[in-house]
Amino acid sequence: MIPARSENDTSNNPHNPLYGIQRTGAEGSILTLIGSQNTDSGGNSMAPAMMINAEFRPTKVDRPGDVTGLVGTSNRPRRLSHDDEVVVMEAIYRLSKQKMNNVATGLNFPDPVRNPITRDQVVEELVRCGYLDAAYVSEKFGDAVLDPATDPNIVGATGIFTAAEFTAGGTDGNEFRKTASVMKMVIDGYAGAGCITMGGYDYHGGARQEGETKDFRAGRCIGAVLEYAARMDRQVMIYVFSDGSLSSNGVIDNSVAGRGKGEWTSDNQDTAAPFFLVYNPPSRGGRAQLLTTAGLTAAQHQQLGYFSADGNVARAGTPGANNVNLLVHMLLLNYMALHGEQGQFASLFPNHGLGDPALFDRFIAFAPIV
Repeated sequence: MIPARSENDTSNNPHNPLYGIQRTGAEGSILTLIGSQNTDSGGNSMAPAMMINAEFRPTKVDRPGDVTGLVGTSNRPRRLSHDDEVVVMEAIYRLSKQKMNNVATGLNFPDPVRNPITRDQVVEELVRCGYLDAAYVSEKFGDAVLDPATDPNIVGATGIFTAAEFTAGGTDGNEFRKTASVMKMVIDGYAGAGCITMGGYDYHGGARQEGETKDFRAGRCIGAVLEYAARMDRQVMIYVFSDGSLSSNGVIDNSVAGRGKGEWTSDNQDTAAPFFLVYNPPSRGGRAQLLTTAGLTAAQHQQLGYFSADGNVARAGTPGANNVNLLVHMLLLNYMALHGEQGQFASLFPNHGLGDPALFDRFIAFAPIV
């Protein structure tokens, strides 16, 4: 956990670390970054401006149809089977090649070192590669491979979600489908990293039960990601952050869903605490171990920073406690540390603001797992 402030009720917090994760080398077999919102960051919160790279703008994925729509041709579900689609694209390639063999424009641009090549040859090669690549992608990543709705590990009698839960209307069903779509893309290696945004968590209307119900739904979604990683024998890191936080006045909600907890009554950005979870399967060494360094216990690595006696974030606790950009840097440092690559952090993020690299260990939670 990282005690850290961020502004309430705004999308202007530069919380999102996806571009930074891409910079460290994250890549997928189909695309690099995905997010459940059609924004530059892939989520509600912004990405730090200095990290944004338009080449890797996250692709929107928030439902199974978005996943299966990443490969294939337009109108294919109505007209062609998956096998037919591959045959058609390969046929288009052959016909295009035959046509180009019979056409020449005579437009040359000589290479001073190698033999001159024609513009026709360049176009021909691009067409060949384009159609063959499309055919390969469609054949390798068909609907049966990508669709989370047909994955028995995700949906069904032995799945993480029952068929009824997955197809349900309302918020629960939407959030389960969104989570399943993003988690499958990332954990199966089709995307390098993904962002899932859940709205409606500004629940300070006086009833704790509302917040508990929504938190339970979010917890189920987080649990689904962890369970799917376990089933697929894959490692995963989950980072949870919000735009601001809230506080209670101490009045107790004794309803069944309120569970005898204090009612949320007001926004309070000074009580925020983003956190991240790491799963490492038994085949890769098992549970991630908290780091221990000279002068710091494992518990001090588990909570990076601290709160004051009145429950507010201590702004001097860490560089990220009062600066969201630096909070992202702390998260990225921890992501790299899981790979044993924290020594490369300063070169990848030269204006990081985390201080002396020799002291980075105090901002790292876990020992390497990769």
